Amino acid sequence: MTAPMLAEREELRLKHDVVNTRLVGTHARYRRQRGTMSFVFVSFVLMALAFSAFSVDIGRYYLASSELQTAADAAAIAGARSLFTGNLNSTANWSAANASAASAVQLNASGGSTLTAATVQSGFWNLTGSPASMQSAAITPGAYDSPGVQVTVSRATGLNGGSLVFLFAPLFGVNDTPVTATAVAVVSAPGFVATGALYPVALAKCIFDQYWNTQTGSPKIDPSTGQAYTFQITNGTSYGGCLPGQWTSFQTNANDVPTVRGFMANGNPAQLSIGASIWIQPGVKTTIYSSVLPNIDVLLPVVQQVATSNATILGFAAFHIDSAVSAGGNNYIQGHLITRVNVSSGSPQNSLYGAYVAPRLAR
Repeated sequence: MTAPMLAEREELRLKHDVVNTRLVGTHARYRRQRGTMSFVFVSFVLMALAFSAFSVDIGRYYLASSELQTAADAAAIAGARSLFTGNLNSTANWSAANASAASAVQLNASGGSTLTAATVQSGFWNLTGSPASMQSAAITPGAYDSPGVQVTVSRATGLNGGSLVFLFAPLFGVNDTPVTATAVAVVSAPGFVATGALYPVALAKCIFDQYWNTQTGSPKIDPSTGQAYTFQITNGTSYGGCLPGQWTSFQTNANDVPTVRGFMANGNPAQLSIGASIWIQPGVKTTIYSSVLPNIDVLLPVVQQVATSNATILGFAAFHIDSAVSAGGNNYIQGHLITRVNVSSGSPQNSLYGAYVAPRLAR
């Protein structure tokens, strides 16, 4: 074989080797790409499953939480509504509140199962959040402690249908979880009252120091009668050094009969808040007493004292007028302290004097 032929043959062999090398490299790259694509696909599938687990199961968790929160809210409101029912002279009925709250829980369901159990506690709730937990009904309440009911509803093993069972999360080792919701409802004192809510008589705080039980949120009982203590107002009669009540013309400085009689019929002409200043009018004429209706419940402002021409509102009180007497120079209104709910008001705060706003959620 000649030299040119040998050279041509060698050149062909080299080209063949190059082609083979390229083919081998291409196949290797294809194999690597197939492996990478398989890994990406598996990762995508796992991510999709994880997303499903989180989206579906978290959605079911929030649904269960919402169901339990609705039950807790409704039960707490029902319990607080039962704190002051029936006889307005009675004390806060803690046991009735607990029973009402427990019964209300059973009107609700979660996950298709009727709720059967809850933890219920009644006592005093501090509106400022300090302390941030329900206090015992046995304490002497402070200025911002309101009677209330706390309800906790839970789904857990053996309780209210059991824990929430997940659908997808078990793929990642999470099978179920307990769910809990808590609500607090209070019956609190009004921070202000609407136009027309007040009767034009102010009560002095000192009468509450004598005749009001701050622990029970109700009037003290006279052992000789078995009823709330009665007393006279607007005539200067003192009880243990306390002048209990006097006429007020609210924020209008007038003591004539037509003006005060108008306030008796129509109430305060403007909204009044705790901290507002009102006029005290001891000189209202005798003929005003003929316009006083007996046996009615009224809402009155509470001030530090009534032996002054001007006073600051400390709170609002519920009072029952038993009768009005006009006998020569001795003219007076006789009545007693009571508990009254559903006062038209807002911004609940401050000390309790027997006037309460409708139950509301505090937590």
